[in-house]
Amino acid sequence: MALKKKAVTGMKDILPEEMAIRQRILSAIRRVYGRFGFTEIETPIVEHLENLLSKQGGDNEKLIFKVEKRGEKLKEAIEKGDFEALSDAGLRYDLTLPLSRFYAENQAKLPSPFKALQIGPVFRADRPQKGRFREFWQCDIDIFGDSSFLSEIDLLLAMGTLLQEIGFGEQYPFYIVVNDREILKAMQRYAGFPEGDFEQISIILDKEDKIGRDGVKGELAGLGYSEEQISRYTELLDQVSGKKEDLLSLGEKLKDVLEEGVCQNLYKIMDLVEISGKGKIPLRFDPSLVRGMGYYTGPIFEVRSTLFSGSIGGGGRYDKMVGKFTGIDTPAVGFSIGFERIITILMEGEASGVRAEKKAILLEKDLQEEELKKALLDAMDRRAKGELVLLSQMNKNKKFQKEQLSKEGYSEFIEYFSKS
Repeated sequence: MALKKKAVTGMKDILPEEMAIRQRILSAIRRVYGRFGFTEIETPIVEHLENLLSKQGGDNEKLIFKVEKRGEKLKEAIEKGDFEALSDAGLRYDLTLPLSRFYAENQAKLPSPFKALQIGPVFRADRPQKGRFREFWQCDIDIFGDSSFLSEIDLLLAMGTLLQEIGFGEQYPFYIVVNDREILKAMQRYAGFPEGDFEQISIILDKEDKIGRDGVKGELAGLGYSEEQISRYTELLDQVSGKKEDLLSLGEKLKDVLEEGVCQNLYKIMDLVEISGKGKIPLRFDPSLVRGMGYYTGPIFEVRSTLFSGSIGGGGRYDKMVGKFTGIDTPAVGFSIGFERIITILMEGEASGVRAEKKAILLEKDLQEEELKKALLDAMDRRAKGELVLLSQMNKNKKFQKEQLSKEGYSEFIEYFSKS
């Protein structure tokens, strides 16, 4: 029987054109984040199952690829018919939880605050669709040990700088929306919703971009909430236009149900990022932003683009996660770039003509050594200047060869012939 040529569903082979873009973006990530003082670390792709199922990852915990036990332990579980005991590990569904475990284990060896960069594949048994795979890469920056808003500012500046450096801003429009989980909770208190219903109401609000404001109202009514509660809640949302000044007026309205300083803190973050980013990092306040992870405790962020439905990055503060491992809460905040989604946008941009200039030097077959040396020196001089140069032997059907190279993005051809 013939072996299967196609990759496993939700996984994909990467062709040279995409691989070149991926490597270029990874180089930019390491270069830019390095300038901000982040140092790279690595964690295993396999994580303890009890960690993955610790109710930190929201709906992602339903999408875990479990790893069966090995040898006698697997045989024993099967013989007992104990299906819950078949697995003791799983593939990580994000980088944040493994990083928190890493920090809890290695804290004594690390500086404080610790600024981590982590790049690697994660796995979710999700339904594949455009820009969404079962195996995909994440690139995270996180700061441990700093409870001040300087960490949020640093992350937003780093992310905004990276996006600009890889082509977003001018070629690919983007903006970052911000909110705070405490504001979400205060809005629900103001509306009169029960404290215990926070997650349930947040899940409905998180779907607003798909079902609209009327859909949110309908689902809340379907759960038995009163018209007055729903009206007080949605009126708060209606009063926000996205400007940072909305935070101050919202804070005033929520002053009896929100800890003092939360709205002012987020306002300062937005204001200082706008100033230090020289207006090139567009920020919007969005009180409907939820972020699905259950571990967030404060400010949250999400990167969006008009070229892609859904987010292309996100993160926030999660001050309680390290404490799940050590018993002592540790300030932590992180930002994850949606690597595969950004690659999808860049691939489509390159296909539509937004691409780096590529040059091909074509050498006549049996080229004389003197001309060959000139061609090699020419190629190396151009490469030293940062140009992308292909060196290739000239085919008999030169016209067809150039047509094929043009399809690969080569726009200039330099030909070398033997002297007659």
